Amino acid sequence: MKFTARIKDIARTLAGSLTITLESPRLEAEAAAALMDIDSLDVEIKKHRTKRSLDANAYYWVLLTRLAKILRVSNAELHNIMLSKYGFMEIVDGRTIKAVLPDTDEANKKVMESTVYHLRATSDARPGNDGMMYRTYLMLRGSSTYNTAEMSRLIDGLVCDCKDAGMSGSEIASPDERRVLKERYGIDV
Repeated sequence: MKFTARIKDIARTLAGSLTITLESPRLEAEAAAALMDIDSLDVEIKKHRTKRSLDANAYYWVLLTRLAKILRVSNAELHNIMLSKYGFMEIVDGRTIKAVLPDTDEANKKVMESTVYHLRATSDARPGNDGMMYRTYLMLRGSSTYNTAEMSRLIDGLVCDCKDAGMSGSEIASPDERRVLKERYGIDV
């Protein structure tokens, strides 16, 4: 069973156990009562985050495809460009993930066409012991991990790039799409 709740109280019993009282306005009484008969539960408590809607994802890909045709680049390349400009770095234990790759057109093309990983080139290019130049890249999070606010930033950036490419408001979004973008994400098209 999965539900959204808020912590109402945290206390320690005389025996030293921790008691956490949860409050959930949407959890049905029968469902909660069924939990009482279970000896032991595996519990995960994490901050609630509003997930982005699938319509935002669908809209992003439709618009990205329109712009990719105008720019004559692949969807994968344009998606990587958008993530580089408006996306978020992958962070593990408070640190960004870096990759050092040959500083060649071939390596850069492979990075830009990747759908498995997303990297952003930095200005850090240095010669290796083998005499070749190597460039440092930063790993980016894929958009499938974005929450509503992060996806909003990505879509807003894409919309700006569409306008810069000369797309009209009606090419960027239908009246219904404009309404949804404004209401849900605060994006004006």
